[in-house]
This record gives sequence, structure tokens and C-alpha cells, in this order.
Amino acid sequence: MVGRMMPSTAQPGASELTALARALQAATLSAGPSTVPAISTSVPGGAGGIQDAKDLTRMERIGAHSHIRGLGLDDALEPRTTSQGMVGQLQARKAAGVILEMIKQGKIAGRAILMAGAPGTGKTAIAMGMAQSLGADVPFTMLAASEIFSLEMSKTEALTQAFRRSIGVRIKEETELIEGEIVEIQIDRDVTGVGAKTGKLTLKTTDMETVYDLGQKMIESLNKEKVSTGDVITIDKATGRISKLGRSFSRSRDFDASGPETRFVQCPEGELQKRKEVVHTVTLHEIDVINSRTQGFLALFSGDTGEIKPEVREQINTKVAEWREEGKSEIVPGVLFIDEVHMLDIECFSFLNRALEDDMSPIVIMASNRGITKIRGTNYTSPHGIPIDLLDRALIISTSPYTEQEISRILSIRCEEEDVEMTEEAKEALTTIGIETSLRYAIQLITTANLAARKRKATEVDVQDIQRVYSLFLDEGRSVQYLKEYQEQYMFNDADQHKMEIDAAV
Repeated sequence: MVGRMMPSTAQPGASELTALARALQAATLSAGPSTVPAISTSVPGGAGGIQDAKDLTRMERIGAHSHIRGLGLDDALEPRTTSQGMVGQLQARKAAGVILEMIKQGKIAGRAILMAGAPGTGKTAIAMGMAQSLGADVPFTMLAASEIFSLEMSKTEALTQAFRRSIGVRIKEETELIEGEIVEIQIDRDVTGVGAKTGKLTLKTTDMETVYDLGQKMIESLNKEKVSTGDVITIDKATGRISKLGRSFSRSRDFDASGPETRFVQCPEGELQKRKEVVHTVTLHEIDVINSRTQGFLALFSGDTGEIKPEVREQINTKVAEWREEGKSEIVPGVLFIDEVHMLDIECFSFLNRALEDDMSPIVIMASNRGITKIRGTNYTSPHGIPIDLLDRALIISTSPYTEQEISRILSIRCEEEDVEMTEEAKEALTTIGIETSLRYAIQLITTANLAARKRKATEVDVQDIQRVYSLFLDEGRSVQYLKEYQEQYMFNDADQHKMEIDAAV
């Protein structure tokens, strides 16, 4: 049995980008070109270049919350004292776990959650834990409230795009795949080196074996994926995309050089050609961008999306509703996390009130460290700087300051995360600093103290290193004290007139 494998118009090398392009192409509406332009899945410059760019972005930075792996709850939603990077805040984590279950069951769409607490009490950490627990399939968008004032678009458009980024559409489609173990690859090259390459590919399952003729692009795809005899691969007949599933168990005893990441799989069973249901998850914002611009697919990667017409969004909402009725797709309400929500003004709060009532609305989690303060854009005061009518729509989770034991445990976790060896005496000194100043300041001293220890060629951070960096870098309290002592030497000093309003805070 000999089959002809035709080359595809899509670039077969970039598997993730091609999958996204196929999903977005499936999501493209069928309206006229003036309103909703069509999109091609081919990417200028070849998939190899984009794949290289993707690999460059895989480096991981150590961030303020990079140690968070989840909420640290057991199966009964009871918080563990220390788990998955989370320490303390038992009541807040338990409440967040209840919210998380409601999100997974789809019973909380169109509501808001407010996380209120003093600075440095873990509000953002809990939100990051919820994002980790939701998994990759549920859209999670983080937004600082002050961001929307610096964009080139209107405030309501920026909020609308953030809302649409947080709503996923799970699209189901059936596709034909060829799945089998490679028995042999034969590639014939022209003697002059100018002509097109031709070849044959022999695939097998436990029940059958077939030889396919290869074209030029399929040979290039096989070379890019670096497949060899004994690999188990799948080939998408619609696009020609090749995915390597792993190496066959029958080749596990070969004397090939295989690394620890080599994955061994069983030889597929049954027919070579199979029909499988493929599920793509894209966000409404991605569909908006694709259908609003001629080069919408590229705009997703450049970030230059611009303002999107309401007519386009209405058509997309109508089409997605049709897909839901036909069973072709389902809506995945995600999470929109707005940090420092008190920085929004009264117009944005009015928009949020209306947006939360929409049928296709994500779960909005807000965080604020303010007490009773003015609502931005008005002369009225309100708790957390949020209007009362929006507070009525929100479930409020409160966070409390950390205890000494919890601060010590958090600093130990951060030392592990930042790969810093520290003596017990140094940890105790750092814990004392965290209690007297702030947890954030103590965490920032970990790496700087490590640099001081490395300069004196020590393997562990000791108390003398903590003392050195403590003297070099001021905390907020000592900085205020320094200002009070040398206030005459600073420009625009209003201390005499106002008695330094900060005295009351200290």
C-alpha cells in the first residue's frame, strides 16, 4: 500500500505556533473581507526562525513569587501550614480554595473577589497560587490598575481587552492523523545537489505496515523534528505537521546515545490512519485581534493590537454562541487579577459594575492595601478606595500580618529559591530584621548578603554579611529618620510648614 503525502501550506516546524494558528483559523468568522479579514496560517520568515525565538524566551527568572506552586490545600480544602511555597494566611487560603472550586465548577462567573490587607501580607501570592492551581487551560490575566492609564487606547477599551483575554473558548474539531513507528527512512538526493529531494517513509503499527512517498517539504519537516528510525510520530494530514511522541520500547536496548529526557512509548495499535478529536483553547481577545486586522495573527506577537470595533466583537459573540449551541465549543471563564485596584478611577469602577453583569464575564479578583480613602476621580471616601456598589458585588478575603515563625519559614523558602546557603544565626538575624522593618526588605537582603559572602570567599551567608548589607541599604524607617535629621539639605523641603506629615504615620 503506497500513499502520497502532499506538502502543506503551513510551516510544519513550529508545532505550538501552528496549533495556535489552526485554532485561530478555525475561529475566524465567515464575514466579508472588509469587516472580518481572513487569516493565513503561514508565518513569514519560516517557522524555524520563530521556533528559535521561542526557545530563547524559555529562560526562567527568579521573581518575587516564583516559589509559589499552588495554594497548599489538601483534598478537603484545608490549608496546610506550609505547602507549595505558601506559608500562613490559613483563613485567606481556605477562602481562596473555595473560590477556586467554584471557578472549576463554573458557578462563580460574573462575580468579583476583593483581597484586602496590609502591604506584604501575601495578597498577590495567593492570586499567583490560584493561577498555578487552575492549570494552563484556564486563562489567567494579571493587570496592574495603573497600567490602563499609560496605554495608547481608552481606559474602557483596555479593560475590555483584559476581560476578553480572561475568557477562553475551547474549540473541538476532528482531524485525520497518521500515527506509527518509523521502520525506515530513505531520502534520495540529486547527484548535482540542485534538484528536489525525494524519499520513502515506512511506518508500522502492531497490525500493519505502509510505505509513503515523501515530498520536499515533508523531508524538511522530518529533518527539523530530527526524527530517526525507531521514533513514534504522528502526522496531521490537514497541515503536514509532524509531532514526535517518543521512542519505541522495542528500541530501548539499542546502543544509541539517549539522554535522561528520552521518552519511550509503545508501538501504536490498529490502523495507521486514525480520526481524533483535537481540542484547542484560545481566548476571545485572540479571536478579536485575528478578525479585526489584516495582519491580526502577527499583531498577537507584536502586542500592537489597537482598539477593536464593537461590531467585530458582537459578531464574534454571536458566532461563539452558535458554536456553543451546536456543541462545537464551550466557554471557559478565566480569571482577571487587578492589582492595586484603588488606582482605578470612578469611570473604570462604573465600567466594572456593568461588565460583571455580562453573560460572558470572567472572575475578577481585585487586590488593595488601602484603608478608608478617596475614590479616584471624586471627593468621596470609601473603604479601600472602591465605591460601595462595587464592594456589594464582591466577596472580600482579608489577609493578616505574618508571625515571627511564618516570616522565618518564608525567608528559608526564599533562600532555597534563590540558591543561597545561610547559617541559622544569619536566618535569625534576618528574621529579626523582617519583624522590625518589613518582610519585603528582609527578602531583598538575601541575594545582596550572598554577594557580600562570595566577595569574602565564604560558602555560607553569615551574620556579618547581613550586618554589612543592612548598613549599606536603608529600610523605610531609617530612611525617614535620615530625612528628618538632614531635611535642611534637601530641596523643596516642607517639613517646617507641615511638620512632616509622615511623622504621624511613623
